This record gives sequence, C-alpha cells and structure tokens, in this order.
Amino acid sequence: MGAILRLCLLSVLFASLSGAANAESRPRRILSLNMCADQLLIALADPSQILALTQFARDRGMSAEAERADHFAISRGTSEDVLALEPDLIISGPFHAIGPQVKKRNYRIINLNPAENYPAIVTQIRQVAAAVGHPERGEVMIGRMDAELKGLRRIKGAPIAAYYQRRGYLTGTGTLVDDLMQRVGLRNLATVMDRPVLSRMSVEEMVVARPDYLIVETDSDRVADQGMEMLNHPALAGIPRLRLPQAWTVCGGPAYVRAAKSLSEQLRAHR
Repeated sequence: MGAILRLCLLSVLFASLSGAANAESRPRRILSLNMCADQLLIALADPSQILALTQFARDRGMSAEAERADHFAISRGTSEDVLALEPDLIISGPFHAIGPQVKKRNYRIINLNPAENYPAIVTQIRQVAAAVGHPERGEVMIGRMDAELKGLRRIKGAPIAAYYQRRGYLTGTGTLVDDLMQRVGLRNLATVMDRPVLSRMSVEEMVVARPDYLIVETDSDRVADQGMEMLNHPALAGIPRLRLPQAWTVCGGPAYVRAAKSLSEQLRAHR
C-alpha cells in the first residue's frame, strides 16, 4: 500500500511540475497579423497572452468573434507596430508581408493558410492551441464541434445550390462554402457547371441554370449599390434563399459549425 501511495504522490508531483513548466514556456505576448488567427486566439489563448489583434478583428461584417475582440488591443500590423510591441509569438498568414526589419529580429512566426474545409480547420485549431500552450483547449473545441456536426441532418435528394455574391460572383469547389454545402447534402452549382473557384455569373445565366437554392449573405436584401442590386433582380425572386452571415464563412474556425447548423435548419424549414 505504501508503494502505491508513493507512486500516486510522484504522479501528482510530476503532473504539477509539468504543468508549471508548460506555463513557463507559454508565449506571453502574442501578436496576430491574420484576421482568422484573431478568432482562434480569442477562443484558445488566455486574454493576458494576447498582445494585439488585427484591425479587422472588431469588424462585425468580417469576424465571427468581433464582439469579443472589443476587449483587446488592435494593431495595424506594420513593421513599426511589430517592432514597438516586441511580441514573443507572431501568427501571420500568406497575405501579410513580413518586413525585413521584423525578420532580422528572429521572432517566432507561425503562418496560417486559409482553411477551406473542416479537416483543415481541425488542423489549424490544434496548431494554434499548441502554439499558445493550451493544446487541451484545442481538443475540447474539436470534440465539441465534432459532436455538433455529427448530429447534423443532411437534406435528401442532393439539391443544387449556388453561393451567389454581390456583382454576380459565384463560389466554386475547393472552398469553405463548398465544403459546407457538401456537409448539409447540397450540390454546388459551380461544380455542376464546371466553374473555377471564383467566377461571375449573370442574372440571365442564373435564371437558365435555375438552382434549387441561392445561398446569399444575410445583408443581401439591403440594396446599397448596383453590385447588391442584381441579387434582388425580380427574375431571381422565385428561387428560394438560404442566408448566412459573411463573417461565418470568411474564416475556417468555430463559426463553421454555426454556418452548417444554420444551413441545415433553413433547408428543413423549406421542405
């Protein structure tokens, strides 16, 4: 019994020491230069670890975590800002150029590519969770997302849907929206018509193609310019619409589940 007790005490001590070591090695000044990284940092890091987010972090139309971002500092992401802030971890992306002055400092930098499907989202969650020193939070998040997606109902019959944006842009295969369509049982009109990742489609072409659904952004009913006006052309009025906030599809992240559940619920409501 004494040996077992000693082993238990040693295990507790080892776990305690490991936790302390992990806490010491965690970055304390994390700077985001990537809007999608903003959202993952808010979800996975301690607030005290986040040095600053991007200037888009508080944009309600672009970021799914905009409200929570109000509590964090914002950086323009310039080389001058980075040097002044002195981060110990920078999370950037393919569309942000790291200046030579910053590169000379040998900061730890992680680059996130766009996550265009659910497996890529899971990989990025693990990557960021490990980088900020909280891998367990990543696993909890993934487990919760997996469980919610597992209970999702797929529509039968594989109806065709078109993700139609202002100025007539059509979203094609290999995109996050396309992955969402497949998740809920829809076929992408762009795939059916062998269109590229992004193409333009006139109102007349859309009328001829006649998909079962149009997927549009939630604010598409508000006609602010000619680009938005075409989405409200009378010729398209007979095609049922599914609506998603743009902020849920700009980045691959936790909002993926919200978008998938919303599409599934709207499809059930139309049947």
